Amino acid sequence: MSATDAPARTERAAGTATTTPMSRMTALARAEMTLLGRNKGTVFASLFVPFVLPFSVRAGAKEMDLAGAGLTVGTLVLPAAIGFSLLFAVYSALVGVFVVRREELVLKRLRTGELRDVEILAGSALPAVLSGLVQCVLLAVGCAVLLDLSAPSAPHLAVVGLLLGLVLCAALAAVTASFTRTGESAQVTPLPIMFVSMAGSGLFLPLGLLPDRLASVCELLPLTPVITLVRGGWTGDLSAADALGAVATAVAWTVVAVFAVRRWFRWEPRH
Repeated sequence: MSATDAPARTERAAGTATTTPMSRMTALARAEMTLLGRNKGTVFASLFVPFVLPFSVRAGAKEMDLAGAGLTVGTLVLPAAIGFSLLFAVYSALVGVFVVRREELVLKRLRTGELRDVEILAGSALPAVLSGLVQCVLLAVGCAVLLDLSAPSAPHLAVVGLLLGLVLCAALAAVTASFTRTGESAQVTPLPIMFVSMAGSGLFLPLGLLPDRLASVCELLPLTPVITLVRGGWTGDLSAADALGAVATAVAWTVVAVFAVRRWFRWEPRH
């Protein structure tokens, strides 16, 4: 993305502008939404899996000392459900989107038009991000009803955590796509981050139940600050220092991911 402003693009910008960045990204997002709806496998993984996995978390909660960690079944399952949605509906889905569009030369053709590089990536990611956002809201409402969960004590923390998670997962998806060769391998390359996040970011097992040294390491994982903020938004026991630390960690990961995209993202098929 270092060659974003090509000479030809500069000349077009000097002419009469007929579109705006928002209108261009919206048009691209509509087209991407149509293509995404035709991929039944992606739709299934994005919409069905995040609604099923929280049941396994609830079943596993019976073996945990949640009271000792200051949690309930609801405050365990709800952040986990949101984490699953971010991983499957946003991160994993977007890896496939970026790779397939690149291999089909769609991204290369888009770069010859008015769209700038950041608009191409943002417009392509918008359907998955919006789908993940709607899914997270539905999961939060469902968990609140089914698990008798009260309203969040600090809703601003939950909102900040969710928004950071959406942006971070989209950026990480672009990074992963940079090192993914084919659409088939796009089903495999997201797995390391997904498995590490599910195991160490507090989705299945709260960090409060881990040994202190291991918990300190897990706090640095990409998805951990998102889960921490969402959970803290409901429990209300997250201190200002811990909240700022979680925000700083999430922002740091996002900055690193954006730098990696600018440095290594591929716009043409890998050979």
